[in-house]
Amino acid sequence: MSGRIPEEKIEQIRKSIDIVDLISEYVQLKKQGKNFSGLCPIHSEKTPSFSVSPDKQLYHCFGCGAGGNVFSFLMELEGLEFIESVRKLAARSGINLPEVEKKTSSQAQKFEPWIKAHELTAKLYHHVLTQTEQGKEAYRYLQERGFSDEAIVRFQLGFAPDSWEFLSSFLQKRGFNHRDIVDCGLVAERSFDGKLFDRFRGRLMFPLWDKDGRVVGFSGRVLGDGEPKYLNSPESALFNKQELLYAFHYARPKMRKKNEAVLFEGFADVISAYEAGIEYTIAAMGTALSERQAKILRRNVDRVTLCYDSDDAGMNAAYKNAQTLTSAGLNVEIALLPEGYDPDDFIQQVGADRFKNDVLDTSFTFMAFKMRYYRRGKNLQHETERMEYLNQVLDEISHLPRAVERDHYIRQLADEFSLSLDALKQELTQRYKARLKQRQHGESGTEVKRPRTFYASEKRLLPAFQNAERYLLALMLRDRTMAEKVQREIGANFNVDEHQAIAAHLYSFYADHSQPDLDKFITHLPDQRLQKITAELAMMTIDEDLSEQALNDYIQRVLSYPKQLEIDKLQQVQKEAEEANDPLRAAQIAQDIAKMKKELQKQVENES
Repeated sequence: MSGRIPEEKIEQIRKSIDIVDLISEYVQLKKQGKNFSGLCPIHSEKTPSFSVSPDKQLYHCFGCGAGGNVFSFLMELEGLEFIESVRKLAARSGINLPEVEKKTSSQAQKFEPWIKAHELTAKLYHHVLTQTEQGKEAYRYLQERGFSDEAIVRFQLGFAPDSWEFLSSFLQKRGFNHRDIVDCGLVAERSFDGKLFDRFRGRLMFPLWDKDGRVVGFSGRVLGDGEPKYLNSPESALFNKQELLYAFHYARPKMRKKNEAVLFEGFADVISAYEAGIEYTIAAMGTALSERQAKILRRNVDRVTLCYDSDDAGMNAAYKNAQTLTSAGLNVEIALLPEGYDPDDFIQQVGADRFKNDVLDTSFTFMAFKMRYYRRGKNLQHETERMEYLNQVLDEISHLPRAVERDHYIRQLADEFSLSLDALKQELTQRYKARLKQRQHGESGTEVKRPRTFYASEKRLLPAFQNAERYLLALMLRDRTMAEKVQREIGANFNVDEHQAIAAHLYSFYADHSQPDLDKFITHLPDQRLQKITAELAMMTIDEDLSEQALNDYIQRVLSYPKQLEIDKLQQVQKEAEEANDPLRAAQIAQDIAKMKKELQKQVENES
């Protein structure tokens, strides 16, 4: 997990930072017993649910589930990679990382003039737009579009004169290397004589920033007729449009506070939204959203609202990008605009309040959007096309994980098409069961591992076996002897995937460490989800002087769950046999159930 940073350096940095001091820089904390509490800086809340333990050097939010140590705090709050958080905390502590600097120095030296050239170019284009005769037409165009001077300055908008050597001459006179300004994409060179010429000419210029707010590229918009409408910097080691989101560094603090981002297609949409007071907006560097961009968003927010043009291209982009975002684990909504509008037009012509109230606040769930999306171009009065539509929508509904969602949407279908609700429920049940069966048996039809209960961060009543696993892990995190006992009794047979992973890492940790060290253990976990769960378990209030009988009861609940699951399945099969008027089969299954229950009871008594 540490990458190229030596383990001893990470330990030195971790021990040099007090988590209460660090988090106090972002949120006001108040002493509450042994811990400190405050409003969660990661999600928006009115009642404090964020707790920091100075003893354990951990934090946990009981509202959003965030949790971890000093490294994971910066990763969650600022959307950093692990190594980036280590570097930032090292700088805070005054700890040098010569091993990292030595390996990255050549790359940093290579990019330094590229970044300086981009920053200087952005200032030059902005000066031309706002202070010279050459930029008057572009400046007037922006004013007519409703862009304020404040927005023009904030987003560093500029203008590239219609000249073949304006920028190339400017950069060379200031000592920039010919090869550097070509390789970084600011200018180009003629193939036959190597002479430089400006890539951007006669265009309104939008600087493009990386996540740290450094200018790494440009997008130039033609003012009149001409193709392409937008011309972007070429891909380079510095500029990769698959990893950038327009104005992300501006939007990130607001996004994280609101736990939501609004994703537009165009740069002008973002600027108009900013003017309207909606500052948690970004845009992709093209129509299609990359998996990398989706992961960046997932590290910062839980929900993304897509707001694209209402034409076919916009609808297709919304559908495709919503799938990408959903696959990354984000909750997705789609805000639909009236026909003929894009977000910028709507804000400028109809108004900011109407955009918030009539567009963003009435956004559709992804499923509701799919129902609209699939009916495009179909004549639903025609029986064949209507049945095709119903089949598509029912298939999508059957993928929904929650029964209440499935019920909600099939009732809509029943009402709209005057269909029998019972018939739709039966059809949906068959599809849902078929899908579950396919998951359980895999592609080959061979039964795979029993279905596991996945960890849920939302607050709800958990089944007894899951509470038992959580309690055991909480004890194991505090007591090596307890971990060794659980390893002997349960081993890897935890029923929740995340619990099994944490236990495996904990067994390994105790093989190398004689004493518990929650902060250090969390640093070694491979992903943030396990870190969050471990932080929550570590902050649980438990009775560390648990009786032997109570401990055995917890262990037995974990071990008996698979057998109980089999019994429950058999009882369902028995019920189906009875409904099918097959008393012999039902009686045989009843015998099997009785035998399994007896074995389970005997197992419990032996453990007692």
